[in-house]
Amino acid sequence: MAYTTPYRIKSITEGHRLTGLEKPHHPLISIVEVGQFKNQTAINAVIFDFYVVSIKRGCNNLLYGQKKYDFDEGLMAFMSPGQILRGEEGGIPPNLEGWMLFIHPDFLWNTPLAKKIKQYEYFGYATNEALFLSDKEEKIMNGIIENIRQEYNSNIDKFSQDVIIAQLELLFTYAQRFYERQFITRKITNKQILSRLEDVLTDYFNNEELLSNGLPTVQYVADTLNISGKYLGSLLKQLTGQTTQQHIHEKLIEKAKQKLSTTELSVSEIAFELGFEHSQSFSKLFKTKTKQSPLEFRASFN
Repeated sequence: MAYTTPYRIKSITEGHRLTGLEKPHHPLISIVEVGQFKNQTAINAVIFDFYVVSIKRGCNNLLYGQKKYDFDEGLMAFMSPGQILRGEEGGIPPNLEGWMLFIHPDFLWNTPLAKKIKQYEYFGYATNEALFLSDKEEKIMNGIIENIRQEYNSNIDKFSQDVIIAQLELLFTYAQRFYERQFITRKITNKQILSRLEDVLTDYFNNEELLSNGLPTVQYVADTLNISGKYLGSLLKQLTGQTTQQHIHEKLIEKAKQKLSTTELSVSEIAFELGFEHSQSFSKLFKTKTKQSPLEFRASFN
C-alpha cells in the first residue's frame, strides 16, 4: 500500500509493525537490521515522531525531502522527529543493508541528553549531507550499537537507562568528531561550496533582488546552494571560523565600502540600496564591522 503524502509513524512499536518486525524489546528505544525488513512495498514517505540514527548501504533510491542519495556506499545519517524520509517507487531497496536506531524523545526525558541532543546540528542535515565513515570509524559506531543492543536485550534494571544514555552520548560525540574530520578531508567538495557561496552572494548584491527583498537570509543562501542551513553553518564554521550570517555581512560591508569610496551617494541612499529600511541600522553594522562610521570611512579616501 503506497501513500501519496507522508505517513506519520508515532511510535517505535508502530515502526516495527509497518516493517514486518516483531514487537520491540523496549517501547522507547530499538535497533533493527534493515535487511530483516519483511514489508518491502508499503510506504514511500514517512515522518518519524522519534529520532532515527542509521548506517546504511545500497540506499541510492531513498530521498530526504526532494534530495536523492547519489551513492551506494556506506553512510551514517541522523534524523530528528518531524523530518521526512522518502523512498522511490518499489518500496524498500532489496539490497539495503545496515541498522537503524530508534530513540523516542520520552526515553531521554529528565536526562541531560534531552537538552544536549538538540545541540547536535547534524540532526538537522539533509541526508545527502550524511556522514561517510572509514572502516575504522564504522567499527567504532557498530561497537557502540552492539553495547546498546546487549543492554536493552538484557533484564531491565535501575541502571539500564543510564548505561544506554551514556552509550548514546558516546555515539553522538564520535559523530561530531567524524563530521569535523569530514569537513576537512572532503576539501574539493567543500571548496566548491565556498566558491558557490561567494558567487551566490556576489550575484545577489549585484542585482535587483537586494532592493526588492532586502538582505539575503541564511535560509535563502542555503536553499540556493541546495544544502541545509545547519550543514552550511557547520561547514563554514569549521573551514573559516565564521557563520553564514557573518559571510553575508562581509559581502555587505565589501559592497558598502565600494559605494562609499567610488560614488557620491549619501549614507541613507547607500543603506537603501543595500536593503536596509533604516540608515541607522546600516551605520551601526558598518561601524561594528570596520570600527569606523560610513562617513569616517569615506573621509579616509579624500
